[in-house]
Amino acid sequence: MTTKEPLALPFPMPTSERIRAAYWNLYLSENGTDAQKGRLGDATLLPRPWDIATCIDPDLRRDVWEWYEDVVTWFNHEYVWDPAAGLIPPCWPQHPHLIHDIGVLADQRRIIATATNSNSLEEWHRYSLPAFLERLHDRTRQHCDDHHQPWPTKARYARHQAEARNRYILIDQDLAVGAEKAAPPVVPALRLIDKDTGRPIDPGTGEVR
Repeated sequence: MTTKEPLALPFPMPTSERIRAAYWNLYLSENGTDAQKGRLGDATLLPRPWDIATCIDPDLRRDVWEWYEDVVTWFNHEYVWDPAAGLIPPCWPQHPHLIHDIGVLADQRRIIATATNSNSLEEWHRYSLPAFLERLHDRTRQHCDDHHQPWPTKARYARHQAEARNRYILIDQDLAVGAEKAAPPVVPALRLIDKDTGRPIDPGTGEVR
């Protein structure tokens, strides 16, 4: 038997300069000098390649999508023998839950690829991989074995969105009650009144104002 491919394919590390720059900026946000941290600004606003929703720049976002695609292709080749056991479906970009999972799985495997021992890879095999496969099975089941199926909870989600106004009314009522309870009690102010004129009397001088 002959083969034109290696028997085991290497993990596809991100080769995009934009992705590498994003990871480098995240590293500097924790380990850089004060000047470097100052140039980066608010670290919470930096793009995180494992969470594509934070990648606002279109070019970076495209690079991250392509990296995810490479990771999914690699994963299905290296870790799936029985399709029923956990094949990532080709329609994965239409599943937000898979997008989030794939991003984290790819990032963790990227970190492992730079390790100097096998401990972290063993943990990935023992914990991260089985947990991912379990979530994959529970969330997609057999809905997308051959063709992508419509979102089963789409109607309920639409109802959830349609009733947003009612929820905000309840929230506003709760905030009003909370503000009412938090307000300091009103202490009535006592005033001296001249019985003949009905005008207030200055308690310091006794003069009728």
